[in-house]
Amino acid sequence: MSDPSNKPGRKPTVFTIENDPSGTPEKRSATRRSPASFDENIVMTPDAEDPFAATTRTLPDTPEAAPRKRRFSFAKIAFGALSILVSLAVGLWIDSLIRDLFTRADWLGYLAIAATAIGLLAFLIIIARELSGLMRLNAVQALKQEAIEASLSPTAKPARQVMAHLVHLLAAKPQTARGRLRLKETETEIIDGSHLLDLTERELLSPLDREARGLILNASKRVSIVTAVSPRALVDLGYVIYESARLIRAMADLYGGRPGSLGLLRLMRDVIAHLAVTGSIAVGDSLIQQVLGHGLASKLSARLGEGVINGLMTARIGIAAMDLCRPMPFRALKRPGIGDFIGDLTPGTMKARPPETGG
Repeated sequence: MSDPSNKPGRKPTVFTIENDPSGTPEKRSATRRSPASFDENIVMTPDAEDPFAATTRTLPDTPEAAPRKRRFSFAKIAFGALSILVSLAVGLWIDSLIRDLFTRADWLGYLAIAATAIGLLAFLIIIARELSGLMRLNAVQALKQEAIEASLSPTAKPARQVMAHLVHLLAAKPQTARGRLRLKETETEIIDGSHLLDLTERELLSPLDREARGLILNASKRVSIVTAVSPRALVDLGYVIYESARLIRAMADLYGGRPGSLGLLRLMRDVIAHLAVTGSIAVGDSLIQQVLGHGLASKLSARLGEGVINGLMTARIGIAAMDLCRPMPFRALKRPGIGDFIGDLTPGTMKARPPETGG
């Protein structure tokens, strides 16, 4: 019995596949449509300039905020000299007042001296607290610069120093207890400097970043609701300023800054300067149209649109304050953007989606 596998195989054959069996290649080429030109008046709008496609793209975000550089200023000298003159004038007035009280009755003079001493002591305590708050803000900025320099170092020693400073700064935060314990376990391990910085950022700043996002979102929602129902523009402005100052202070306290009144004013100045430079203050109807689309924006009331815009503006202020108060730059963790809050401020609308990539 012969083996079937020994049978000779079929010889390969070439087949021709025709798209149109009824026609020859010459006939098909003759029936092809000849190239045609379009009207020159037709102009294609680029996707980057199409406001209707904004809901399908990632919205542009402002660059990371940085503190203003402190420069020499004659205005500071003039303000300092005027403050000295005012202090001397107040001192002379108090001295004259105490002398006059002594001429009337000794007990009035001693009472004035005691009140002056108590007031002076309280004033010195206030000055000390303000200076301490400014020093804490400067320490946060110095730590951020130290982290940037440590990421460029070939050794892990600078990264270890940054980790130790950050652990000391956030030692009073219960949210970082688990992260501090995890970092303490890595003291005997050999880790590259850049990886150690990434680990420090994830373990210590990740819970604080989540809480910061919650602060920004809650403040933006309150501003959006209050400004949408308030009857006066002056009330809107006052509430936005109040909520922004409250948000900036809460952000500084969260990251260990704890600024005083002067520190808060400096942070607010840096935030406003950053928004002014990046053009984020100049928002209007075009922003709400890009976020929600022209069709939906035309259906919304004017007050609701203003509320959404004010809420987005508050979110931008919170993101800038987060950049200024965070003791480390964003490396291992994603920096929040304005697109992260649009879906919560505009419920029921289409959220911004990242651009689709083919492949």
